[in-house]
Amino acid sequence: MGGSQMHPARQEKPASQHHKLYHSTRRTYPGKADLQELDQWLGSKARPRPGDLIEIFRIGYEHWAIYVENDCVVHLAPPSDDAEAGSIMSVFSNQAVVKYSRLEDVLHGCSWKVNNKLDGTYLPLPVDKIIRRTKKMINKVVQYNLIEGNCEHFVNNLRYGVSRSQQVEHVLMEGAKAAGAVISAMVDSMRPKAVTA
Repeated sequence: MGGSQMHPARQEKPASQHHKLYHSTRRTYPGKADLQELDQWLGSKARPRPGDLIEIFRIGYEHWAIYVENDCVVHLAPPSDDAEAGSIMSVFSNQAVVKYSRLEDVLHGCSWKVNNKLDGTYLPLPVDKIIRRTKKMINKVVQYNLIEGNCEHFVNNLRYGVSRSQQVEHVLMEGAKAAGAVISAMVDSMRPKAVTA
């Protein structure tokens, strides 16, 4: 085998196959062949299961969604059609719309992973309850607040019944450390200096 050949599982799928995947995964009950295509599209990623949290890596922040079914997720989007879901402009709104979308459409080319990182801290609700609660929220307008009610708070509340954002907690902790360092430097600068002769 020559060094220039790619492993068949790692070859990029032609656009026509992506289009076929879109149509096959939109059906309510995908067949075995459709699930195999989805597995190939996902590559080495674990296929999300209903109720899984999806972390999407945007530039400078993470957008969050909750996997529902058939390659579709529920997530918060800006109320205006002018701003794309998960865009940095959406953080300046005080409202969001709960959207049901194809995962691929929410990604906008960004990388992602299944991230149920709070499973070790909180017991997830039963999957049927997560999905029922999630579907009830679709198309509702909800209050949005970057610090107290963002997309990570939203999905954690649906999965665990706890509204929490580790992304915000990290930023606030780093901000507190920086403020502490500034205050410490200011106090040190005000202390009388020993006079040396």
